[in-house]
Amino acid sequence: MTLEERYKRLKQHLSEENPLLLGITDKYMDLDKVGHKTGLLAADESYTSHISWWPLISVLGTFSAGKSTFINDYIGEKVQTSGNQAGDDKFTARCYGKNSEATTLPGMALDADPRFPFYNVSEEVNKVQVGEGDRVNQYLQLKTVKSEALKGKILIDSPGFDADSQRDTILRLTSHIIDMSDLILIFFDARHPEPGAMRDTLDHLVKSAMHHTDADKVLYVLNQIDTTAHEDNLEDVIGAWQRAMAQKGLISGSFYTIYNEKSISHIDDEAVKERLKKKKDIDLERILSRIDKVGTERAYRIVRALENIAKSLKDDKLVSLHEALQRWSRNVVWVNLSVAALLVAALVTLEMQFGLLSSSSTVLTAVLAGAALVGLYAHFSIRKFMANRASKSWEEKDPNIARAIRHNTRWWKPVFGPTLKSWGKKEKKSLESLIEQSKLTSKILTTSLSALLESEQAATNNPFTFINNW
Repeated sequence: MTLEERYKRLKQHLSEENPLLLGITDKYMDLDKVGHKTGLLAADESYTSHISWWPLISVLGTFSAGKSTFINDYIGEKVQTSGNQAGDDKFTARCYGKNSEATTLPGMALDADPRFPFYNVSEEVNKVQVGEGDRVNQYLQLKTVKSEALKGKILIDSPGFDADSQRDTILRLTSHIIDMSDLILIFFDARHPEPGAMRDTLDHLVKSAMHHTDADKVLYVLNQIDTTAHEDNLEDVIGAWQRAMAQKGLISGSFYTIYNEKSISHIDDEAVKERLKKKKDIDLERILSRIDKVGTERAYRIVRALENIAKSLKDDKLVSLHEALQRWSRNVVWVNLSVAALLVAALVTLEMQFGLLSSSSTVLTAVLAGAALVGLYAHFSIRKFMANRASKSWEEKDPNIARAIRHNTRWWKPVFGPTLKSWGKKEKKSLESLIEQSKLTSKILTTSLSALLESEQAATNNPFTFINNW
């Protein structure tokens, strides 16, 4: 896929699902121009593929926690198997599709498409076991669904974690998904909230989310609380859940208790039923509000990524690259002068021994032409050698700068002079403009995002307020 096709495809999808981001794609294209011109970005690469343009909402937990039922209700169609057994043994990513029939695509469709956050996810699988990345279809699949709720979003459901087979790979992918996600819902089963049910899978999920740098994006959901109605022991169940979480070190976060009304158990006590419904309605509304507004958070991350890339190019990479080119230039000039001195010395020696200047014009021309050819060969060999040495010195520290050094030291590029002295000035001005524009956009998005987080934090910051709320 060419860059032009990639831009066109990205804009087409955004125009249908998230028009808010259309203007930002043009800024990324400007950033690509700087990257391509300076050689810091490969000719077939784009900074648009360095970040996911679709916000990712992950629904994690054991298969008995009601994740699939929740997804079915949110999407509005029964596209995911639900029940007491795991319906899918893969991570299933869902996005909007135009076809009325749900379409399933293999995992490689996600791995190879830079629009999605699973681009090159096979590399993560290979970190667990070499060669497993080629079998990414066993761990990941894509389903396109014609659901308005999915427009501008990617929703992912985790497989049944409880099987021991391929656990390491599944857990590695889970950690990768937690890193990529804009919002994470970790589901717990109110029928088994005690500490014993926290082993293995939930232990891994809670610890991974708890220590993440962006822990605010994690919502902890105790599902199927309607099962507590017959014993009327909701406080005991929540208490057991809280203790299990606290034992893992989690003492704060966003916590919710819900159930599915379509599959609710019969409840004779109307007061208990009303109490459960009231709490469920409030928490479910908060969860759905976070999901609906996740696009704003993703837009903010995309703009910030644009700003960060531009700043990194302007203040770091262009500076380092310019210094590297200056050193290359000086080295080439000094070695060239040394070679020139040797050639002059050789000509003087020939003159002293053979009277070169008194020789025939043909001999003199041949000698001078030979010296010129040797000088030219030496010059291009020297500049290539120095360029390779400079590039290798950066290969481990920053492959992009190493590539840019090779790009800017090709045989027709100037070694010194006004061109090199003014190198990068236009690019820096372009980056400064992009940084200012991204800051302005970030301020607008930050206002919206701050209002969202403040409204959520007040109600869900402390897990130990749940019992008191009843």
